[in-house]
Amino acid sequence: MQKILVVQRDGLGQGKVRAIAERGVGLELKTVDVDGPFSPLVDEPERHFPPDLPALLAWADLVLDHLYHPDLTGFLLERCREAGLPVIASGRKLPEGAFTPTTCCTLGRIEGLGEYACQFGAPEFSVEVDGGRIASIAVLRGAPCAATWKAAEAVIGLPVEDALPRIGLATQFHCFAKANPNVFLTNPLHVAGEVHTAALKKALGKAAEG
Repeated sequence: MQKILVVQRDGLGQGKVRAIAERGVGLELKTVDVDGPFSPLVDEPERHFPPDLPALLAWADLVLDHLYHPDLTGFLLERCREAGLPVIASGRKLPEGAFTPTTCCTLGRIEGLGEYACQFGAPEFSVEVDGGRIASIAVLRGAPCAATWKAAEAVIGLPVEDALPRIGLATQFHCFAKANPNVFLTNPLHVAGEVHTAALKKALGKAAEG
């Protein structure tokens, strides 16, 4: 059982927490809520974290950061470094100390992130095609926001040529990312759609090979 600590500001990770709890296997979740509002500069970030944070970090195998504030994240990363814990902080550029995929659905199968990274991250599908249409699609790995599963359902029964653009659009519809360009100078919604389209294309190629 992999123990995952989610640290979130103002409930910003709640949707992913719910999806991970519903879809994950062999994962145990605990959540730390850090509530604002916060000014752009937080001089004493430690005052906003619960006093049992050291015990929670000692319990955890992996930390998911949904704080989205440089001072709060900086404090958390320092505590995680001291505890020897890996941290995932999607959609941000941090100097060091965390895995920062452009979106939650671009996380690779990174050694050291355990079962979480086996189940969640860049999408992987297994597809059956019948008469040129998507007969069935299984999600082997998907985004922790659950957009992958919802997008997969949207393409069942569609002609293959229609399924490829549709899965990208369906992913964007269910994605939690913002539409505006992020710190990577990319549009997270476009990235999410593109990686799901590419994953379906790859699965269709494997299905064609038999």
